[in-house]
Amino acid sequence: MRFSRLFTPLLLVGILVALATQAARFLVVDEPAKSDAIVVLAGETNVRPARALELLRLGFAPRLFLDAQTRDLIYDQRLTDIAQRYVNALPEANQISVCPVVGFSTNAEADDVNRCLQPLGARRVLIVTSDYHTRRALMIFHHRLPQYQFHVTAARNPLQFGEAWWTHREWAKVTFDEWSKMLWWEAVDRWR
Repeated sequence: MRFSRLFTPLLLVGILVALATQAARFLVVDEPAKSDAIVVLAGETNVRPARALELLRLGFAPRLFLDAQTRDLIYDQRLTDIAQRYVNALPEANQISVCPVVGFSTNAEADDVNRCLQPLGARRVLIVTSDYHTRRALMIFHHRLPQYQFHVTAARNPLQFGEAWWTHREWAKVTFDEWSKMLWWEAVDRWR
């Protein structure tokens, strides 16, 4: 009797620890697939566009959309203008468009992406976003835009996130934050 009183809580703690060690790994979905268009979600401007350009050059899609917030200013310049100058300087500029984003969340960004994709007539879309954001982004886009077939790939930034989340303070913060957002999506935003 005494053994089972001790064993059950230890077993539960062991299971929780095992699940917690996989918390960050569960967030990451990295399954790029040939598509009609690549969409780079807004944010992480140092790694997401680089991953998308790599995929464009490998022939994963003939078109690339670079999302940029319309209200963001960097010093006195609009982010959309900076993004357009960046695109214009690329050898693949004729294959890339800046998609203006007015929404504050991934959920709202889906509407802006839809507006940019519609004239193209795309059906299969490859989303490029930060590794920790891939699962939630894929869930949101599947739900919000069921007329498209979405795939997602991870733009990795080891300074910000890693699967051994408990070994770095920043990784732990990002993992906790993303899990909070994913749970909020599942419990609240999905049903609005």
